[in-house]
Amino acid sequence: MLIELLKGMTLHPGTFNGVIAPEKVIVAALNGNPDLQRFLFLYVSGNYSRLLNSINRSSKNFEIRRSFTAHQLVTTLKEASHTVVLVEHDPTRFEGAEDLIPQIAGLLKEVGRESLVILYTPTMDRTFSGLIRQADHIIEIAMAEDTPGRTPHHRLRLQRGGDSRPYAQRTLGVF
Repeated sequence: MLIELLKGMTLHPGTFNGVIAPEKVIVAALNGNPDLQRFLFLYVSGNYSRLLNSINRSSKNFEIRRSFTAHQLVTTLKEASHTVVLVEHDPTRFEGAEDLIPQIAGLLKEVGRESLVILYTPTMDRTFSGLIRQADHIIEIAMAEDTPGRTPHHRLRLQRGGDSRPYAQRTLGVF
C-alpha cells in the first residue's frame, strides 16, 4: 500500500512522514488512491479540520477521531492499530502542553514502525517542527497558486536512524 503525493513521490508503510503541502495536494493523493479503502485508515483531526470535508470517506475502514488536546492525541496514538494514520496538525492542541511534543513525536515514530504515519500541515510552525524531529521523511511541496500550469516545487529530506542530530540533513532531493 503506497500513497503517491506527486508523480515519483510516494509514501511507504513502516514510516513516519511529515508533510507540508497545499490542501489540494494531500486531498488529491488520498482521493486518487482507491487501494486506501481496503486498509484500516485513521484520520485524526484537532479542533478544526481543513481536509475532512474534501476526503472521500465511502470506505467502512475509514475511522475519524478528534483530539482537542495533546493528552487526547497521546491516547489516540497509543490506541492506534491502523494501516494508515493521518494526523492533521493543529497547533492549538498544544497550548499549555508544549512539554508533550517530544513524547508525541516519539509516539508518531513508534506507530510508524507498523503503519504508514502522515503528520500533515499546510504551513510549517514551531510546534510542527518539534513533532517532525523523529520523522523518517519530511516532504515540503510548494505550489505557485497564481501561475496556471506551473509545476510544483518540493523538497524531500530523509532522516534515518543512527544519527542523534535531529535536524541533520541526510539527503536532499529536488524534483
